Amino acid sequence: MTTQAEAILENELVKQLAGQGYARVQLLDEVQMLMNLQEELGAFNKTKFTTKEFQAILNHLQKGNVFEKAKTLRDRFHLERDDGTSFYVRFFDSDVVSNNVFQVTQQITRDGIYKNRYDVTILVNGLPLVQIELKRRGLEMKEAFNQIMRYDRHSFHTGAGLFGFVQIFVISNGVNTKYFANTVHGNFTFKQTFFWADENNRNITQLESFTKAFLDTTHLSRMIANYIVLNETHKILMVLRPYQYYAVEAIIRKVTSLSGSSDSTRKSTRKSSRKSSVVEIVDEIGGKNQGEGNQVEKNGYIWHTTGSGKTLTSFKASQIIMNLPEVKKVVFVVDRKDLDYQTMKEFNSFKKDAVDVTSNTKSLVNQFKDDKSPLILTTIQKLNNAITPGRYLKSMEQLQHKNIVFIFDECHRSQFGDTHKRITNFFTNAQLFGFTGTPIFADNAAKNDLGKRTTKDLFGDCLHRYTIQNAISDQNVLKFNVEYVGRYKKKSDSPTLIDIEVEDIDKQEVYDDPRRFDLITDYIIQQHDAKTHNRAYSALFAVSSIDHLMKYYQIFKNKKEAGQHNLRIAGIYTYGTNEEDSSAAGHLPDLEADDLMLAERSRSQAAEPDTAYKDSHSREKLDEIIADYNALYNTGFSTRETKEFEKYFQDISRRLKEREKAKFKDSDRLDIVLVVNMMLTGFDAKKVNTLYADKNLRYHGLIQAFSRTNRILNEQKSQGNIVCFRNLKDKVDEAISLFSDEHASEEILLPPYEDVANKFDDAYQQLMKTAPTVDSVNELQSENEEMAFVVAFRSLTRIKNVLTSFADFDWDDLPIDEQTFMDYQSKYLDLRDKVKNEHKLEKSSILNDIDFEVELIHRDKINVAYILKLLTQTKGKTAPKIAAQKKKIMDMLSSEIELRSKRELIEKFIEENLPKISNPDDIKDEFQKYWKDQKVLALNKLCEEEGLDRAQFKALIETYLFTEKEPLRDQVFKCLDNRPSILKAREIGERIIEKMKEYVEIFELGMVG
Repeated sequence: MTTQAEAILENELVKQLAGQGYARVQLLDEVQMLMNLQEELGAFNKTKFTTKEFQAILNHLQKGNVFEKAKTLRDRFHLERDDGTSFYVRFFDSDVVSNNVFQVTQQITRDGIYKNRYDVTILVNGLPLVQIELKRRGLEMKEAFNQIMRYDRHSFHTGAGLFGFVQIFVISNGVNTKYFANTVHGNFTFKQTFFWADENNRNITQLESFTKAFLDTTHLSRMIANYIVLNETHKILMVLRPYQYYAVEAIIRKVTSLSGSSDSTRKSTRKSSRKSSVVEIVDEIGGKNQGEGNQVEKNGYIWHTTGSGKTLTSFKASQIIMNLPEVKKVVFVVDRKDLDYQTMKEFNSFKKDAVDVTSNTKSLVNQFKDDKSPLILTTIQKLNNAITPGRYLKSMEQLQHKNIVFIFDECHRSQFGDTHKRITNFFTNAQLFGFTGTPIFADNAAKNDLGKRTTKDLFGDCLHRYTIQNAISDQNVLKFNVEYVGRYKKKSDSPTLIDIEVEDIDKQEVYDDPRRFDLITDYIIQQHDAKTHNRAYSALFAVSSIDHLMKYYQIFKNKKEAGQHNLRIAGIYTYGTNEEDSSAAGHLPDLEADDLMLAERSRSQAAEPDTAYKDSHSREKLDEIIADYNALYNTGFSTRETKEFEKYFQDISRRLKEREKAKFKDSDRLDIVLVVNMMLTGFDAKKVNTLYADKNLRYHGLIQAFSRTNRILNEQKSQGNIVCFRNLKDKVDEAISLFSDEHASEEILLPPYEDVANKFDDAYQQLMKTAPTVDSVNELQSENEEMAFVVAFRSLTRIKNVLTSFADFDWDDLPIDEQTFMDYQSKYLDLRDKVKNEHKLEKSSILNDIDFEVELIHRDKINVAYILKLLTQTKGKTAPKIAAQKKKIMDMLSSEIELRSKRELIEKFIEENLPKISNPDDIKDEFQKYWKDQKVLALNKLCEEEGLDRAQFKALIETYLFTEKEPLRDQVFKCLDNRPSILKAREIGERIIEKMKEYVEIFELGMVG
C-alpha cells in the first residue's frame, strides 16, 4: 500500500469540513478573496457595500500588524456611506457566535518574495482566520510548522495583508495535529505548539478527530471569541491550551448554573443539598452557624500543575465571569504581596489596565464600592482587614449579600485558618474557586488542633485536573534532572564534596558545619557554567534558614574577592526571626500586617530567646547584601523603607524574567539568587533552569520549588536542573507519586547519566551512517542525504545538551571527541547557510522545511569580546602556541552562530592588523577602530549600491535596533533617491530590508561582552 499523498489528505479534510457546515468556495488568488470578502461582509452585516464603501473598509483592514488586526477583528468600523449616513461595520460576532459564517477554500496562491500556495484556509465572514498546513503521512509534522514560518516571511503580509488576520494555525501530517496562535515572530518555536485534548487530557492527534472536535464551527467560534488572549505587553496573540479551556468552562458552568437562579432558589438549594456538610465544616473550625444565608457556596478548585499557565487560565476565567450580568464582582485573591505584584503585572499584560493592585485596605474597600471595578486583585490579608470589625465594616456590609465570585490563587497556601472562616462567614452570597498546582490531600495535609484539612474540604470537588505527568507528557513543562550530591567520608583530613555520605548528614550539627558550606560553595562554582550553558541561564539556591543564607553569601563573596570566581550573586529574604518563625518565610510583607508581624516576632523572641535572631542582625546583613547589589548594578535599594525593599525584590525578579528578551544586556545578568522561601512559589522566569537545594523539602513545597526551573523556552533548555545537597531522594519520589499518577517517577525525572550516554551512542551510530567522517558531509549527493545528516546531528546535539548538565559529564565517555563534534557542527551550520542564501522564485529544496534548531548550539558567552580576549593571549607566545590559539579562534568563527557572519572581517583583522600590534593591551582599541572603519565602509557601500540617502538609512537602522520591528517598505522608499515603480517596488524593498538585516547581524549583534 502506498503512502497517502498530501493532496488526498487535503481533499479529505475539505470534504469533512464541508460536512461540518462549512461552505466550500474556490478562491485562487487575492483578487477572488477580496471579491468574496466584499460579499460575505455585506451578508454578515445584513447590507451591501458599494465599491467605494468596500475600499474604505479595505483601507481600514490593511492597517497595522497581526496584533493590531486582531483588535480590528473584534472591534467595529465607523463607515460613512455613499448616501451620507453612518454605519458600523462588524467583522466578527463574539457574543452570538452562531451569527458567524464559515467557508473553506484550498490552494490560494500568493505572490510575495517567492510564490506560495497555501493548503487549506478557513474564512469567517470572508476573512481568513485559520490557516491549515499539511504534510503527507510519514513526514515530520514540524515541516508544516517551518512552512508557515517561511510563508510569514515571504508572503502572508503582502498585498492587502488579509492573512494578517489569521488567529490560529493548524499543522498536521494526518496522524499528528497541533495548533497555535498567530505569533510566529521573535522567539517563537515549535515547542509552543499544542495538541488539542479531551476533558480527561487525552490528546486528539488524528486530523479527522481533531477536525471534528476543534474545527467544529461552534467550538472554533468560541476559541476565537473567548480563548484568544491579546497580550498587551508583548503585543502578541496567545491561545489557551485544552486543559486551560476546560478549566475556564468548568468554572463558568458552575457560576452560571447557580447565578442564573434567584437568591431564594440558591439558598433553598444550598439548604437541602449542603446543609450537613456546611454545618460540619463551620462546627469543625469552631465557627458558629449563623444561618443558611452565611453558608458560602463551595464551588470547586482547579488542579493544574505548577508551570502550566494557571495565571492565564485564572485571568481568562475572571475576564469572562466579570462580564456576566448576574455577577457583581470578581475578586482574585493571592496570599502574599509579591504574588499580588506579579499577578497584577501578568493580568495587565494580558489586557491593559485590567486590574489595579489595592495599595491598602481603604483602596480595596473603595474598589468594592466602585461599580466601575468589576475585577479586584488583592491579598488575603487586606481582604481580612476589610471585613474585620472596625472602620471599614459598615462600608462592606452593603456588599455582604451580593453575588461575588472569589478566585483564590495558590489555594494550597494560607486558606486553612481563621481568615478563610471569616471570609466565608461574611459574604453570604459568594462563590469560591481555588487554583493550585499542588493541592492539599490527606497525605500532605498538616495536622493542627482542628485535625487535617484538605483543599477539597474548603473548596469542594476538583473541577479539572492537569497533573505534572500530563504536562511533561505534553511537553508543556520540562522534565527534572535531579542529582544528589555529597558523600562525607569520616575522619578525612581534606574532604571533598563527592566524599560526603548523604545518608549520614541528616543531623543539624553536620548541616551547620562550616566545612560543608565551603565544599558546597566550591561545588557550585565548579559546576554552574555546565548547568546553565555558560551562564545563558540563571539559578536559585534554596537554603534552610536566614542564618545559612548569610553564611553562604559571605563565602561566595570571600571567594569572589580572592579571584576564585566572578559569578554575580544576590540574596533576598524578609529580615526577621529564625526559620521556625512564620514571619521569616521569605515573602514580601503586607504593609498593614507589619504591626501584627512585629508583635508575633516579639512573642516568638520572648518564648525562645536563645534561638531567635535579632532583627537588627539579619536586617544589617541584608543591607550589606543589597549594598553589594547596588555597587554591581548601579542601583540604590535598601531596607530603610518597605517600598525600597519591594523595589529590590522587583529588580531581582526583572533581571531573571527579562533574560529571555532579545534586547537583554549581559551586563544586567544575575547568575544565582540565594533564597529561603522567597521565589520558590509563584515566581516564573523561563531563563531560570537550575535549583541548588540545601534545604529539606517535601510534598507540595518540593514540587513548587523544583518547578521554578522547568518552564518551556527553546530547544537548548532541555530540562530543569535540580542539585540536592541533602538526602531528598525519598521525598522526591513521595512528592511525585502524590502529584501525578502512580509509578510516574520515570516519566518526570530524567534517566541516569549512563542511560543518556547510551542514547548518545545510539544517536552517534545513526550520524555515522549518514556521514562517517566530517569530510564525507561534503560528498552528500542529494538533498535527502543532506536532510538525513541534519536530522541525525540535530538529535545528537539534543542529547549532548542534556549530558553536559550532569556533573559526571566527560567527553572521554563518548564515542566522539569535542573537536570532531565541533567540526560536524560547522558542517551543520554550513548547510543552514546554504539554504538561507538560496533565492529561488519557487520552493525547490526540501531543506527549506527542516528546522536546523540553531538555538541548540548557541552559547551566549562566546562573542566578539571573548574572541578579543583570545587574541591578546597570542602575543608573546611561541609559534606553535600562536598557531594553536589561531586554530581555536578559527574553529569558533566557524561554529558559533553570532560569529559566522563576522568571520571574514575578523579573519582579515587577524591576518593584516594583528601582526602590526606589539602591545597586547592595544588589541581591543585597535580592533574597535578597525571595526568602526569597516562598519562605515559597509554602510557606504550598501547606500551606494541601492541609491540610499545615508543619513536617513542610518536613522532607519537605529529605529530597527531599538524597536526590533522590521521597517515597512514605505519607510525604506523614503530613504531612496528615486522611488521605484510599482512593478519593482516590492522586490527592491524586500532586497534592501534583507541587506539591512545582514548589516545589523554583522556589525551590531554579539558585539558586547
